[in-house]
Amino acid sequence: MTLLKQSMAIQGIGCVGGFGSGNDQFVSALKAGHTSATTVELNHPAGQQTLPALLANTDRLTDFVSRRSLRRIDHFSRMALLGGYLAIEDAGLAVEDCGRIGIIVASGYGATNTTFNFLGSIIDDGDSCASPTSFSNSVHNVAAAYLSMQLQALGPNLTISQFDLSINAALHNAACWLAQRRVDTVLVGGVDEHSSLLNYCYQRYFANSDAVEQIDPFDFARQSAVVGEGAAFLVLSRHADKAKYGFIAGLDAGDFSQRSTVEDSDLLLIGADGHQTCGAMYEQLPTAQSLLNCTPCYGSLPVGQAFDLAAAGLMLREQSCYGVARQQPVGCSAQSSFDSIASLKCTANDQFSLIRLSRRGGDDA
Repeated sequence: MTLLKQSMAIQGIGCVGGFGSGNDQFVSALKAGHTSATTVELNHPAGQQTLPALLANTDRLTDFVSRRSLRRIDHFSRMALLGGYLAIEDAGLAVEDCGRIGIIVASGYGATNTTFNFLGSIIDDGDSCASPTSFSNSVHNVAAAYLSMQLQALGPNLTISQFDLSINAALHNAACWLAQRRVDTVLVGGVDEHSSLLNYCYQRYFANSDAVEQIDPFDFARQSAVVGEGAAFLVLSRHADKAKYGFIAGLDAGDFSQRSTVEDSDLLLIGADGHQTCGAMYEQLPTAQSLLNCTPCYGSLPVGQAFDLAAAGLMLREQSCYGVARQQPVGCSAQSSFDSIASLKCTANDQFSLIRLSRRGGDDA
């Protein structure tokens, strides 16, 4: 684990997903251990099929942005806007305070639906009549751009797409901006959306898997992934006195076989989301190690680690363990406290992302 020279204080958290919107609804889902999935229809040449999915509702966004301004904004960007606004509100910031804020959006899928809508308009209507709205909403930086415009943020603006490792890469960039004093605060988060393409992929590649309605995170040999969508954002600051949810203290990534030890953290939160290929790596963790998992609450999506970080911050603040546990985690009883949580995300190509959160910053992190 590479410890940051200066820990990043977590000043605010905001998230939206199949569980609802806001920290209270997220915590309620974490305490329950899962979120009930809805069903979506898949039209396939082989016939019609229904699949489970955890889908997000962004109606609450009208509390922050006028309906007129939202008229041409697609679902992908609306989720990012809602997650960002909820994090800003939770951090106690007003739009007037966002002038020197940097924005980083991480996404594995990007604006998939809008991109395919744009391609469809070219096929149906030709180049000259392709949808300009779909085109403008399909560019890779659109969600971050909407956040910047709505918040009137004048700091640097970036979108990162490294699939399952996107959140780790985003935090590395945030740490650099804060260390260089380019900004005072960074709004960083992940957003991914459900699409009919995902339905096709799930049906095509997992057709022989047993029907599932909920992720079983610790049955590593079984394909139990349920697609999810949503956004989870953190407001990060270099000022330790603003740490409402602890600190991002360390980052690591690389080949799973050469990973750093994770035993130095009190709790280990793994991102096992029901995919067999990734489950084989989680299965290599010591069987005696206590593990926590939150994926049944938000579903399987590339930026799931953003939700794990949000959950870890909430757990550090409340000194309570949420989600599903393989066994009772050490230091997670009613009589004890814990100072650090490590979030581990494994990928299908033998890579990993490890992020450490601590209650204390600076030299104590």
